[in-house]
Amino acid sequence: MREILLNRPGKKIILLGNEAIIRGALESGVNFVSTYPGTPASEIGNVFSKIAKAAGVYFEFSTNEKVALEAGAGASFSGLKSLVAMKHFGLNVASDALMPLCYIGVEGEMVILVADDPSCWSSAQSEENTRAFAYLAHIPILEPSNPQECKDFTKLAFKLSKKFKIPIMIRVTTRVSHQKCPVKLDKLPKIKRKLGKFIKNPEKFSTMPPRVLEMKRELLEKIEKIKEFSEKSEINLIEQLATSNKRQEGGIVTSGISYQYIMEAQKELNLKLPVLKLAFFHPLPEKKIKKFIKNLKKVLIIEELEGYLEKEIKAFAKDINPKLQVFGKNLLSEIGELHPEDVTFALARFVGRKYASGDIFRYRSKYKISTPDSVFQKRPPQLCPGCPYWLVLSAVNKVVDPKKVIFGGGIGCYMIFRLPPIEMQDYLSCMGSSIGIAHGIKKASGQKLITFIGDSSFFHAGIPALINAVVNKSNPLIIILDNRTTAMTGHQPHPGVGKTGMGEKTRAIKIEDIVQACGVKYFKVIDPINQKEFIKTIKDFLKKKEVSVIVSKRPCLFVKNK
Repeated sequence: MREILLNRPGKKIILLGNEAIIRGALESGVNFVSTYPGTPASEIGNVFSKIAKAAGVYFEFSTNEKVALEAGAGASFSGLKSLVAMKHFGLNVASDALMPLCYIGVEGEMVILVADDPSCWSSAQSEENTRAFAYLAHIPILEPSNPQECKDFTKLAFKLSKKFKIPIMIRVTTRVSHQKCPVKLDKLPKIKRKLGKFIKNPEKFSTMPPRVLEMKRELLEKIEKIKEFSEKSEINLIEQLATSNKRQEGGIVTSGISYQYIMEAQKELNLKLPVLKLAFFHPLPEKKIKKFIKNLKKVLIIEELEGYLEKEIKAFAKDINPKLQVFGKNLLSEIGELHPEDVTFALARFVGRKYASGDIFRYRSKYKISTPDSVFQKRPPQLCPGCPYWLVLSAVNKVVDPKKVIFGGGIGCYMIFRLPPIEMQDYLSCMGSSIGIAHGIKKASGQKLITFIGDSSFFHAGIPALINAVVNKSNPLIIILDNRTTAMTGHQPHPGVGKTGMGEKTRAIKIEDIVQACGVKYFKVIDPINQKEFIKTIKDFLKKKEVSVIVSKRPCLFVKNK
């Protein structure tokens, strides 16, 4: 990990995509880094928490992503360079702060890293496509396809942010974040912890009408200027384009990890079609795209999830090449991440080659790609042996009939409650919603209900929902699973453990104090090893006509001895 701090320009080291983003931020002289842990972006916070002091950077695990973005914005308003990292669902939480931030702009450079998770490898809410925020927030978005680009694009993002006084987003996916390859290092500047200075300027930092409409005009003007930069930038790359101006049979437009797959597919099928690789998703280099598609008979758009590029290119084609045949989501799914063999199959169909479904299996065999079904026996994920949650489940099972009680769930290790053999989760939505939805069900139906929420999730988004349930006279039984860490994403600290993201001691916020301050009359802190008391309390609290809370306090096995 310390290798990431090497100051040896020209040397190549093996880095994950996330680690390369860290290196890019360090080479840019970043001063302030904030995040809330969320896979596939977790490594960014995990690594910074270990190197921040040595690197001269301030780092924090914020309470949630909105707070992380606001903290980064405050640092930027004070003239510091900031990096804010989160996963795609985190951007939903942060969006309330993101929209006005794009209007306001920045003083110090600001980069927002968002990691999407096609196929939901580490997600349970939805297969969200962050690219939609480009249209909603008018924020420039860069899409790297490998770790070297992760580093280089991070540096470019800081430069663009400085030049245009706007936050820049880098959008990666799981296969980019967790891809490893050699990355060439550049000079690492000496970063010293420094104080910024906020200079009062309400015209700049306040979005009160009518100024807010002027800000929007200024934002759109910035986007137009960045579009001009995008048109000229070499990171929007045309590969293998024939020099002839004659009408060509076909070409390919792609971005992100899909670029790697289409280049493999061309090699597999022995093709050399021209490829336009778009590193700027927003603003798109419209002139460059139009020039690329002008002399094509047909074009194949390779992109994961929704066909945003496909829609844009169809619109461009109406003006420049109305007879252009556009292929994309008619050959590739909008659901799940793409695989190299999917892209090879689509490319074969695009050029009229026979490539039956059996060829996919021959492809897998040739490159020794094994499907999980062929290697491992299927079994659902399980809680770790000795996990304190087993004790909670044991107590609940001894008290209630699962058929007569509704069980609420949230985001964390306890998502596994949904799966066999536990099967004790009847709904799952997002951070903090286990309490919010519980309140709605209780008010609507009056049915018996027990809902679970993790300690980090409670700090993240559970507190407002708890206040709402108390004020509006609901009565779910809420069990807060306090295992003293943010376990699912890598055991990062949270406000309840008395340690900052940089390992410094701080005041530990007691969950029970917050619960009491929220107006909860019936609450208890219980170590679930005390089954007798836990069972008795569940029985008692289920009868209450007000909100009741059990704080189940027992450390995760992996942090018990730390």
